Amino acid sequence: MTTHRPSTLNVVIAPDSFKECLSADQVARAIARGWNKAAPSDQVIQVPLADGGEGTTVALTKALNGQLHAVQVTGPLGEPVTAHFGLVNDGAMAIVEVAEGSGLHCVPSEARDAMRSDSRGTGELILAALAHRPRTLIMGLGGSATTDGAAGILRALGARLLDKKGNPVSPGGLGLAKLSSVDLAPAIERFSGTELVVACDVNNPLLGPNGAAAVFGPQKGATPEQVTELDNNLANFARLVEQQGFDISSFPGSGAAGGIGGVVAGILGAKLRPGIELVMEAVALESHLKQADLVITAEGAIDAQSAYGKTPAGVAALAKQHGVPVIGLAGKLGDDLSKLHDLGLSAAFSITPAPIRLQDAYQQAEKNLAQAAEQLARLVHAVSVPLR
Repeated sequence: MTTHRPSTLNVVIAPDSFKECLSADQVARAIARGWNKAAPSDQVIQVPLADGGEGTTVALTKALNGQLHAVQVTGPLGEPVTAHFGLVNDGAMAIVEVAEGSGLHCVPSEARDAMRSDSRGTGELILAALAHRPRTLIMGLGGSATTDGAAGILRALGARLLDKKGNPVSPGGLGLAKLSSVDLAPAIERFSGTELVVACDVNNPLLGPNGAAAVFGPQKGATPEQVTELDNNLANFARLVEQQGFDISSFPGSGAAGGIGGVVAGILGAKLRPGIELVMEAVALESHLKQADLVITAEGAIDAQSAYGKTPAGVAALAKQHGVPVIGLAGKLGDDLSKLHDLGLSAAFSITPAPIRLQDAYQQAEKNLAQAAEQLARLVHAVSVPLR
């Protein structure tokens, strides 16, 4: 006897943002709109996610019914930018992210400068959040434009980073070459009474061929010669703070966000957690999965790297524990998704219907997401075997 699945499905939509294109909220709404067009009777739940990078503040703050606050901070190259932090439970918890204050999206691609980009804006954002005296501060690390080892953050928090003449070193990773002495006590004191929890989506060390400069420097504008220089400058910083008893380079994740991971964990006492796990826990995704027949996740690109701490991997692994199939949608699909399939991703599809210029893909992403979701819903409802 053939077993037919119910005509009405419980569908959980749990995407990340499409970077520099759509927020996770917008992605979720587009998928839901397309799905509902084909299957209006289905129960569709939208759970926008983030993995510690761009969109983490908004996703967590909204999920926890908090409030977003805007503040003007110093952008990566010194220009003012408007950044946001979240407050939850009457200020008991604050949420910030590097991408808001020092994000790569803040700098046009033709102006990216890995040597001079500075994280001071993130430090100013942290100060604004700490002014509310939260018991816990959650910080997302992804999406940075900087490779300054959090030097800008430390300066904003009151630390002194000086050259041999006792003058402040210049901003960015470039300034670390002349760094001769550091006074970290004022920055450390800022976190008295506040637990710092950091969402980190990479395991790269601070230094070496897999380090902050080598792996992420090029996308921030670094030439091969500048990658070497930045790595040497970060090593100089690491040696100086090691003399004071701080380790910022020996552990996984120390290279995250241009070295911010090493400083927040090694100097400011943060606990590093996989970003997607932290966010999924905060938004109670598991409670929705227990009732789901199908999960749809999405990200701008789903490829082999997505298996390492990215949203599709986190969603797939959690859904697999509950026997729920997961389908991924992406603007760009990689060749080898085997690790993602092992984690629990059932299948993945590109939303791009034909060869297209990048700018056109950005402009049409919302429409293409809705169209792909509609066709996916039609396919799923045409299949006569149970999903679970």
